[in-house]
Amino acid sequence: MAGAKGCRRPWEELLAGRVKRQKHNTEREQNLKESAMQLLRRHQNLEDLLLEVEDPPCKKLCPSQLIDCDSAEACSDCSSSFIGSALRDQALRLGVPVAILAARIVACSMEQVCSEPSHPVLLSLEQRKKLSSLLDITQYLLVHNMFSRLSFCQELWRVQSSLLLEAVWRLHVHSIVSLWELLESHPDVQAVTAWLFRNLRLLCEQMEVSCPSDDTTKAMLSDFVQLLILRAFQDNLDLGRTVDPDKMPQVALSVLQRMLSFVLDSLAAGLQESSLAHKAVRCWLDMFSVHVCCVIAPDPLKKFFRHTLVQILTHSPVLKVSDAIQRQKEWSFARTHPLLTSLFRRLFVMLSPKEAVSCLQEVLEEQEVNWQRVLSCVSVLVTCFLEAGQLVRDWVAHLMAVAFESFHLDSMVTAFLIVRQAALEGPAVFPSYADWFKASFGSSSGYHSCSKKALVFLFKFLSDLVPWETPRYLQAHILHPPLVPSKYRCLLGDYVSLARTRLADLKVSLENMGLYEDVSLAGDIAEPHSQAVQDVEKAILMFEHTGKVPVPILEASIFRRSYYMSHFLPALLTPRALPEVPDARAMLIESLRRADKIPPSVYATYRQACATAEKEKPESADPGMGTEPGCVEEALGPLKAALGQLTALMTNPMQYDAVSAQMAVIAEKLDAVLGRRRDDTCCEEMKIQLSTFAPDVPQQYQVVVDLLLTAFCQDLMAACSFVPPERQGPWATLFVRTLCGHALLPAVLARFCQLLRHQGPSLSAPHVLGLAALAVHLGETRATLPEVDPHPAVATHSLPVPEFLNDLLSCHAGESALFCLKFCTAAITYSWCKFSPRPHGALRSCLPPGLIKKFQFAVFRLVSEAREPHPVQNEDSLPWRLLCLPSAEWQNAVLALWRQSSFQELLAEPEFRLTYRDWLQQELEVSAGADPLSDTERQEFHQWAIHEHFLPAPLASGGCDGDLEVACAGLIDVLMDFYQRVSG
Repeated sequence: MAGAKGCRRPWEELLAGRVKRQKHNTEREQNLKESAMQLLRRHQNLEDLLLEVEDPPCKKLCPSQLIDCDSAEACSDCSSSFIGSALRDQALRLGVPVAILAARIVACSMEQVCSEPSHPVLLSLEQRKKLSSLLDITQYLLVHNMFSRLSFCQELWRVQSSLLLEAVWRLHVHSIVSLWELLESHPDVQAVTAWLFRNLRLLCEQMEVSCPSDDTTKAMLSDFVQLLILRAFQDNLDLGRTVDPDKMPQVALSVLQRMLSFVLDSLAAGLQESSLAHKAVRCWLDMFSVHVCCVIAPDPLKKFFRHTLVQILTHSPVLKVSDAIQRQKEWSFARTHPLLTSLFRRLFVMLSPKEAVSCLQEVLEEQEVNWQRVLSCVSVLVTCFLEAGQLVRDWVAHLMAVAFESFHLDSMVTAFLIVRQAALEGPAVFPSYADWFKASFGSSSGYHSCSKKALVFLFKFLSDLVPWETPRYLQAHILHPPLVPSKYRCLLGDYVSLARTRLADLKVSLENMGLYEDVSLAGDIAEPHSQAVQDVEKAILMFEHTGKVPVPILEASIFRRSYYMSHFLPALLTPRALPEVPDARAMLIESLRRADKIPPSVYATYRQACATAEKEKPESADPGMGTEPGCVEEALGPLKAALGQLTALMTNPMQYDAVSAQMAVIAEKLDAVLGRRRDDTCCEEMKIQLSTFAPDVPQQYQVVVDLLLTAFCQDLMAACSFVPPERQGPWATLFVRTLCGHALLPAVLARFCQLLRHQGPSLSAPHVLGLAALAVHLGETRATLPEVDPHPAVATHSLPVPEFLNDLLSCHAGESALFCLKFCTAAITYSWCKFSPRPHGALRSCLPPGLIKKFQFAVFRLVSEAREPHPVQNEDSLPWRLLCLPSAEWQNAVLALWRQSSFQELLAEPEFRLTYRDWLQQELEVSAGADPLSDTERQEFHQWAIHEHFLPAPLASGGCDGDLEVACAGLIDVLMDFYQRVSG
């Protein structure tokens, strides 16, 4: 065995000498490769071959012994070439075109890729890898005319039950088959619409579920939305020769309508935040945002938004007018689902308020509507857009004119519903219903005054409403009846009797109605005793600020004596330990007693009960505490949270469209904190009486006012850190309107007085900027604000709010003079920037001329550089950004504003020019305090003011003689002597 084993010869030795070593032959190598390829093609399953995607691909598809691949890309090209050759051979054997065979095999491969999905519409990572390789091969086949798109689409529909939406999207993105080629190839429009709708809804439901790539889902949904909008609403769109031009818009429009119907039905049914339906609705509505729709041309996008608005207003019109009359209060902005209000706001970003009102008008004239959606839309319009209030008032006026011209009942119904809905949002955005009703029918120029037929039409309409009316509207009609000629008083009498009968059926007494109830809110009627407590609080507050007995109390003591005697007086005369110094309640009671509005016996009983309460008062009792601190803090919590959300919105300019909605939420939380309804029906013409020397903020408002003022300053600084004032939208105006719509205005002005007059120099730069901006917006709404009567009186007449705030600023001392300069600079600069297209007009309407004159005086006195000649600058040097820096550069900001050419032009106008009389008056005011300048600086300033500023203008105009200069120069000595005597 050993010898035998030793005789074995190796393989190389056996072959030695039998075969000569062959030289390298390129042609022979190529033939060998082709032979190997043919061998592989005949024994390879093509469907499996397309899915062999292990890295690198050439290991299976191109064996290294036969094919030399330098890279993965080259390997892929060789693989595609190999597959293409195999397809040709198999098509030749089967006798079918290679393009059809390739389409069939690719479709079967896609079915294998999508089998056993881990997600309803998305691919897994492994499936994406396989699909990516399949798409690369398919693109190769397309380039070499070896792939039929039409056949591929038909094959896909045969396996649509296992086809995932992401796979279809990737076919579209990689330009294999467009979505519209695929949809057009389906013979049944309804079936393909249902398939796409079902998959889009699943995609929305799964958007927040953990998936391989969140970016993929967002990109998919965004692409589908953009494609659907373009196909449905873009005219003359080139869809290719194979696509039916009428079929695709129909499919796209049907899918969009189904998705919106799903959203509206889900909202109507009620949604739990954790439900899939809520996630799907929120996801779909996110597609209406700016960043998704900005890539679509404005024209088709506007058509889509308008179509969407029409569909919302007309979807499921099951509610009748009687339902709207009874349930209208449930559809206010605050009670509407946030997702629906968000959708309305996003639609109105593209559709202006004017276009939205026009669309509402057309829909109401031509179609059956869903009244809940129509009235919710009105609430969103007037709440979120300042100009919408006037547009709605004009629309209502048109409806009323049409109604009484042609006695058109539908126009009348529409007008009343719209007015009531807008009035629900409060006086900050729309007048109260009672005010509108009085303005429309309470005078001889009312709509009903043209004829007896018009009178009959009005009272028949009001009478027909009675069975469905809520008590508050009936009370408004009775308390503010239409003006009717004496010969037609029977018509009014019949209606009043009918309304009183209805109130009696509802067990609501007109006599027990509160003095300050808000009939516009149409809410539930409060119990008389609880309403009386609110009336007393309001009456005390009004008496505290006016010093007079409120008119509603005097009227109630005569015309509504039952409520006055049975409810109001008992609530007012609640026994208590009387304070040593009479407070507002005690003074109001004394005023009513002197006016014989309190019966002597009732007053005597009250005093006796108070004396008993004084004896029984515990030693630890604190008469200043009226409410439990815990209750106040509990009520302030939601308001603080709402204000915090507003500040968060200020830091995101993309969310400015949500600011108006957030302001409505703040107004609602403010109502809860104040414990009363809005005061739109109780804002009688009055003057606010306020002591400028000892301003007092009522205890119940102190925390709320400080919270609101602090929030305003923080919001302003947060917004200015991103965009300048002119690009911040209407948030500041809405904020101020919310303040002015409550009983907070006197407290806000009192706090202003404390801050500006007594704490100004200690305020930080953000507070100065915020208060200055707030003063500008108070001036913007001056027409709707009551005047202020300073006490002790510093003027012979009451002052509008802007002039009152100006009077709080003083230059009489060093620190106060510097604060005055800072505040004036901030107010003028903010106004100039905020209303930049018309700054001159804004300064006239928002700021008093006295403030601008104080600015000039302070600049002359405190900034010596302003007295030196300097070239004026252009408008690009607005100093607001200097004020918003962490360390505000006040002097640079002052000089930047002062040296603006347009601002200097404004100061040259007579209204704003600082005259010699103004300057002398300010100088005399300075003499009463600590002059910020030394004697030398003061004398130099006087010389400059007289010789350089005041003297040249009169001399140049020829309005004075040559002795004026000598006379004016002599005033310097007079002023110096005056200062010395004052200081002595």
